[in-house]
Amino acid sequence: MSLLEIKHLNKSYDSKTNVLKDINFEIESGDLVSVIGPSGAGKSTLLRCINRMVNFDDGKIIFDGKDTTHYKKRELRKLRTDIGMVFQHYNLVPRLTVIENVLHGRLGYKSTIQGLLSMFTEVEKENAFSLLDTLGIVEHAYKRCDQLSGGQQQRVGIARALIQNPKLILCDEPIASLDPNASKVIMTYLKQITRDMNITCIVNLHQVDVAREYSDRIIALNKGAVVFDGSHLQLTEERMNHVYGMETRELITV
Repeated sequence: MSLLEIKHLNKSYDSKTNVLKDINFEIESGDLVSVIGPSGAGKSTLLRCINRMVNFDDGKIIFDGKDTTHYKKRELRKLRTDIGMVFQHYNLVPRLTVIENVLHGRLGYKSTIQGLLSMFTEVEKENAFSLLDTLGIVEHAYKRCDQLSGGQQQRVGIARALIQNPKLILCDEPIASLDPNASKVIMTYLKQITRDMNITCIVNLHQVDVAREYSDRIIALNKGAVVFDGSHLQLTEERMNHVYGMETRELITV
């Protein structure tokens, strides 16, 4: 059974603009899937529909065998513990320490009072340190996040997503704000996560060369529609021209 099924998904923000048009695909567990396409193609909207940060017009999203289309508040809270999110601009609390930011990934499992009082168990704290060690930043655990480099902050964001024990991680342009070396580090860790932890990652990317190097599969969007779905070997020059157009291709090498 597929981990994620998208069926005839449509999304518009007004009656004239269709952001997503009849999106259909399935994703298996443990794959790193890159979503590419020009700016405005609908990549970020697609991720936000998957974890229901935005509602869609029609279609179905089936996650782990359950139709999430009509989920309400309590069901959405549970869904978002199973789906971690990594953002382009990190979405950390700058004045808090690294370890505090990572532990915030457990808030979905806490009551309001537990969350306000930062009532985390010793096991949760041990797991947080273990993840920071895995991601190579455990020595920064007690630093404020605003004292870290961009690449280090993004690794904090990944640790925060992982401590949720998710089945799926959505990464929205996770390397767009990083230099080439930091970008390679982040993509290598994401690939390691899928391989060693069997956690599926869907990564929005502008950098086609990066998608080719790290992805098990590439899905390309253009004007809200899927125009390619296959392996990096199948993403030929002709197909890339179809995705981007000769004058708008965004081949940013990392």
